[in-house]
Formats: sequence, C-alpha cells, structure tokens
Amino acid sequence: MIKKISKKDKKDWQNFINNDEKLKNKDGYLDESDRNLIEKTIDLHGYSLESANQKIKDFIEESYLNKVNKINIITGKGSRSKNLNNPYQSSDLSILKYSVPDYIKNNFDLMKLIKIINIEAVNNPSKGSFDIILKKNKIKE
Repeated sequence: MIKKISKKDKKDWQNFINNDEKLKNKDGYLDESDRNLIEKTIDLHGYSLESANQKIKDFIEESYLNKVNKINIITGKGSRSKNLNNPYQSSDLSILKYSVPDYIKNNFDLMKLIKIINIEAVNNPSKGSFDIILKKNKIKE
C-alpha cells in the first residue's frame, strides 16, 4: 500500500528539520556525571519468579562491584504468561515485569546500591524492559 504524504506532513517535517531545538534525551534521568557509562543487560525470559529474583540480586551486586553504571533488565511484557489463567495467583505480581521491580524496591540491601529505577518503563504496557542506574562504587581496589 502506497500512501501519499500530505501537505501538512511535509510542512511539519520541514519545520522539524529547520528547528534548532534539541530533541529531549530519552535517558533524561541520567546526569552529567554518568557520561562514561558502563552498561550491562540481563534477560530474564523463561525464569520462574524465585529464580529471577535470585538472578537479579546476584546481577545487581556483581554489577555494582564491577562499577557498572546502568543495567537494562529485560523481563518481557508478560503477555504470554501462563499465570494469567490461574485464579490463585496475582495477575500482576506473578509476571516478571511487575514482580522483579517490586522485589528490588523491597530489598533494602539492593536499594542501597541503586540510584534510580526507571519506573515509567515498568508501568508502560508496551515495554518489556526497564533500566536501573547504580550508585557509584566508592570501594577502592
């Protein structure tokens, strides 16, 4: 299907490319001191709740010790979760998308290592991942 571009779309595009205004940084929750980011990613697809929580705990602690600044946690959206059909389980907390951030927020030892959890991404139904910014590791080697 070929769709013609309207005059309004052309005008809007022209205005956009001629505009000096900068686009908003999608990682706006990072500050200037985080420029030299060391990033790591973990994918929790296929893990049970218990094993995902243990895996994320170990991953955050290891990342902090290795001076990682930003962690991307892939949980999936939970749209294919078999737990959705179980009336005896919470429809939210049985899905990693919600249970992993909840586990992290309720773990005092982990929260001491964390600067920011991008809760906006957790609450977004179209996202299956979220970021964590770790505090700077002040332990000298």
